[in-house]
Amino acid sequence: MTASKLPLLILNGPNLNLLGTREPEIYGRDTLADVEALCVKTAAEYGRTAVFRQSNHEGVLIDWIQEARTKHDGVIINPAGYSHTSVALHDALAALDGKPIVEVHISNIHKREPFRHHSYVSSVADGVIAGCGVQGYALAIARVCHLLGSPG
Repeated sequence: MTASKLPLLILNGPNLNLLGTREPEIYGRDTLADVEALCVKTAAEYGRTAVFRQSNHEGVLIDWIQEARTKHDGVIINPAGYSHTSVALHDALAALDGKPIVEVHISNIHKREPFRHHSYVSSVADGVIAGCGVQGYALAIARVCHLLGSPG
């Protein structure tokens, strides 16, 4: 696949706006602004740009995913709590017609409460990165760029 150089879309689900202050023993002290800076820097290392968004609202996330069909080359998504509940996010991502998708979780969801062990997003993702802290976003960008054929 050749890179068309549309931006990568990086989506963040509910409560991620509280990064740095919410349960720092689980999610660390980096803020969402820190994560955005990491993503922009990492994307640039691959000759890419990134559009970084967060919403606490499922429908807004779905609207952005649908927009990605024509405005973005790939999607990195941390669906947060919607991972475990949202068939609608699954369906929106499935409609991306082969664009690369990587799911990110800051914590290792498999070491946490049993209800967090299943993600509806994972079955439509090309990769899942969990438990690597915010570095997982950089790894996800690298993977999407690799899938798009972008040199790093």
